[in-house]
Amino acid sequence: MSENLNPFPQNDLSNTNNWYASWFDTPYYHILYKDRDYTEAQHFMDNLTQYLNLPENARILDLACGKGRHSIYLNSLGYDVTGADLSENSIAEASKLANPTLHFKVHDMRQTCDEKYDAIFNLFTSFGYFDDDADNLKTIQAIHNSLNETGFACIDFMNVDYIIDNLVPEETKIVDGITFHIKRYVKDNHIFKEINFTDNGQDFHFTERVQALRLADFEKMMEDAGIYLLDIFGNYKLQKFYKNNSERLIMIFK
Repeated sequence: MSENLNPFPQNDLSNTNNWYASWFDTPYYHILYKDRDYTEAQHFMDNLTQYLNLPENARILDLACGKGRHSIYLNSLGYDVTGADLSENSIAEASKLANPTLHFKVHDMRQTCDEKYDAIFNLFTSFGYFDDDADNLKTIQAIHNSLNETGFACIDFMNVDYIIDNLVPEETKIVDGITFHIKRYVKDNHIFKEINFTDNGQDFHFTERVQALRLADFEKMMEDAGIYLLDIFGNYKLQKFYKNNSERLIMIFK
């Protein structure tokens, strides 16, 4: 690994209020998660777009898109896609593949978009990062306000009860010659993942922290926002949600 992969003079970011902005903007995040199952993700998007019966050339917002891999796939299905993310580095990388129907922008999910969309997807547990619960409600409201009159939104979150029951406390992963030491635990109604590794003789420590939000929590937020929860699924095949056994909590709303 080259030394310019360290984008931070201060590498212990676990105590910052915006850990997500820092960690997601470092190349190490993309290295650690480079082997995610994108085939499964593409099947999920096939199922989701078919279920929603989106119009031809529908405008889709991929909210918290990272480097845009899923935006690119949705675009390949014929949709006009905008990928939005807080990470300037990720958007800069994704923008290299932009085309007339594939757009990328730096965007805070708490803010309502200027445009209106036929569908807004917030995929793969890209929610629940904020310290203030009010920011979660702001995000729900912003998603709702960025839909057109017939639009649908999808939040794909982890099923907290399943995750906690199957939590792997410690794990070591070697990716691109870097040994990542990972610890997971639950504290203060959050699920934590501590990530430690050394690269080019420098020690790094990052902490992911996601609120342990359950279906009842989302239902309350949607009720407060005046949002109608249309359907709930428990996996990427869009099968029924079971509180203890489903791997995902997938919510469709208008």
